[in-house]
Amino acid sequence: MLTWVPTARAQDSTIRSIQNIFDPLSAPAETIYQTSLLVLAVCAGIFLIVAGLLTYAIIRYRRRGPEDDHEEPPQVYGSAAIELAWTVPPILIVVMLVLVTARTIGEIQHPKLPESAENIRVIGHRFWWELRYPKHGVVTANEIHVPLSDRKKRIPTQMVLESADVIHGFWVPQLNGKTMLVPNYRNTMWIEPFATGIYLGNCTVLCGEQHANMLIRVIVDPPAVYKKWLESQRQPPPPPSDPQAVEGQKQFIANACGTCHTIQNTAANGVFGPDLTHFSSRATLGSGMAPNDDENLRNWLEDPQVLKPGCRMPDMHLTKDQVDVILAYLGTLK
Repeated sequence: MLTWVPTARAQDSTIRSIQNIFDPLSAPAETIYQTSLLVLAVCAGIFLIVAGLLTYAIIRYRRRGPEDDHEEPPQVYGSAAIELAWTVPPILIVVMLVLVTARTIGEIQHPKLPESAENIRVIGHRFWWELRYPKHGVVTANEIHVPLSDRKKRIPTQMVLESADVIHGFWVPQLNGKTMLVPNYRNTMWIEPFATGIYLGNCTVLCGEQHANMLIRVIVDPPAVYKKWLESQRQPPPPPSDPQAVEGQKQFIANACGTCHTIQNTAANGVFGPDLTHFSSRATLGSGMAPNDDENLRNWLEDPQVLKPGCRMPDMHLTKDQVDVILAYLGTLK
């Protein structure tokens, strides 16, 4: 059985920057944590026994004086009891650990999720995350919003993990274990967080120059806030009315930005870069590289390679005026 108990931290909405498996805040992570404690306890017991016997032997049979050099210690040529002692218990310990681990893996990989479970399709790109919510028709990038769950009304989230290019690894330690994203193959995982907040993780497989900056942000919202977020993401952004933003939209299309990015209700329908329909509603840019503010966005538009060397977005050689109007346009995409 998966068991976990919500704590007073359930209403905390801070950024949980410590990626610590020993502070689980999700049902599958709690199961992994409990198994890890058992393994650590067994290993600690073995260490203490072996170290204790070794220490005893060192002290008991140490050389006590020159006369010891002429005495041959007692020779033991076989002991069934000793051989059974170092053979049978290790076998039993290994069998026990295998059974416990198999049970943990079974509970995590084959969960019985309720109909209320959310579904997210996570697609790894170099070097960002594409996110699709098929039940709600929402497409976004890099910031994964999921609902808060509790014991009385479970709302777990199941994720289908895919890769668009090379092998990536998805790991948010406080929510679940590592899962690989493999080209032409679908893996699945699930999370059931019981504390609100922003959980941080990383791609765990060396996937290129910016692997270390392929960051993961899982934002756990109360159910009402999560539904409000979904509703806002379903609505296409209104056409820009400010003259500068209108010109920015024209420059965005004219400079071929729409060949890589999608913005609903516009000619931009690219699939190689993140969907920008609600770009300004995101807290970060560059897959968590920097806060999504005017200064960082301006630097990104001028040359993204300065902020994230090796990323797939090239320097478009925009003029200052083009940067100004595109910046104004992107600010309307809420």
